[in-house]
Amino acid sequence: MKPGIHPDYHPVVFQDASTGKTFLTRSTATSQRTIEWEDGNSYPLLIVDITADSHPFWTGTQRLVDTAGRVEKFNRRYGKRVR
Repeated sequence: MKPGIHPDYHPVVFQDASTGKTFLTRSTATSQRTIEWEDGNSYPLLIVDITADSHPFWTGTQRLVDTAGRVEKFNRRYGKRVR
């Protein structure tokens, strides 16, 4: 690797916004917020919307999307197209 061209790669704590679960990993992302980790050190804290802890694919709780209602809403708003 060439010196001086790569971003700083350091330990960061990510927190899931919906479940509150935190995990320590390495990243180039930074934050003004910090959190004290279990080892006694302070690390930057990044709050994210979805992690494997809350993602429907990994949790097995799939969300059902009402596509029929969306089509009806579209047809009401824009009307059916006549050829």
